[in-house]
Amino acid sequence: MDSVALFCTGALLAGGIYWFVCILGPAEQKGKRAVDLSGGSISAEKVQDNYKQYWSFFRRPKEIETAEKVPDFVDTFYNLVTDIYEWGWGQSFHFSPSIPGKSHRDATRLHEEMAVDLIDVKPGDRILDVGCGVGGPMRAIAAHSRAKVVGITINEYQVNRARMHNKKAGIDSLCEVVCGNFLEMPFPDNSFDGAYSIEATCHAPKLEEVYAEIFRVLKPGSLYVSYEWVTTDKYRAENPEHVETIQGIERGDALPGLRSYLDIAETARKVGFEVVKERDLAKPPAQPWWTRLKMGRIAYWRNHILVTVLAALGIAPKGTVDVHEMLFKTADYLTRGGETGIFTPMHMILCRKPDSPPSS
Repeated sequence: MDSVALFCTGALLAGGIYWFVCILGPAEQKGKRAVDLSGGSISAEKVQDNYKQYWSFFRRPKEIETAEKVPDFVDTFYNLVTDIYEWGWGQSFHFSPSIPGKSHRDATRLHEEMAVDLIDVKPGDRILDVGCGVGGPMRAIAAHSRAKVVGITINEYQVNRARMHNKKAGIDSLCEVVCGNFLEMPFPDNSFDGAYSIEATCHAPKLEEVYAEIFRVLKPGSLYVSYEWVTTDKYRAENPEHVETIQGIERGDALPGLRSYLDIAETARKVGFEVVKERDLAKPPAQPWWTRLKMGRIAYWRNHILVTVLAALGIAPKGTVDVHEMLFKTADYLTRGGETGIFTPMHMILCRKPDSPPSS
């Protein structure tokens, strides 16, 4: 009887471990599993060193404003976090307002579809996804609009993940992914019928540079929409708690520096855009975007235990635990930014490239 009980206990334990490790946790079907966490294009033995290198960037503040160093810094960040994002959050690396009665996935999809609806493209048009990540928004937008979407990301690992997901979704005929720097895009002038960026241009050291590149590759008369990460009118630079919150967001999300909401339209106009519309999509009546972060605290501790065990067993790279802990701390800063209203990740600006260059 004791041996039977022992066998049953062992079987239940083994089944529980399998469920906990291999099934529980992936944010999306066919997404990442915990046992597949990696450091992206970074070899497993160098993940921890690269994590330390990432943090050293913030110990030399002057380098944050050195444009040529920022792309490598952002690339390192996404090598470190892409698998964890995809495993714990999903294939769309951005926020969206909560919608009563809708799942997080549905709310995310609707937020993405709104972006392409705003730029008024037709089936067959060629549009640009500036900072496409692993392509969650790209797939939703291509399926919704039937436009041909070209995505660009600086991270080669994300390019491979996006292409794999596009093929699995059966939408690769509408989706193309290019590895490149959105500050120097490998596209001809006047070659896109529209463009969008969803919480991506915040990684640019100077917003003017990425906006100028987007302006260059758009056809005259076409539209561009961006969801920007900014500080709001409630932010006070003399308030130490506000400063700590914003700096925490910057450190945990590879940002050269958060901009004020006042800078966005001014920058767009400076490079030649006409500003059609501008508003903070996080403001009421929109439901809070940060509730998903607060609701995920139990999942975080479950996942953190799992990552710790996998790293101890050598299944996950050494350093994965540090990266996961960094993201949890960042989630807390993001939540504080949302609750106090000093930060929004969805300041929307809709711009139009004039039909002809302005007269001198």
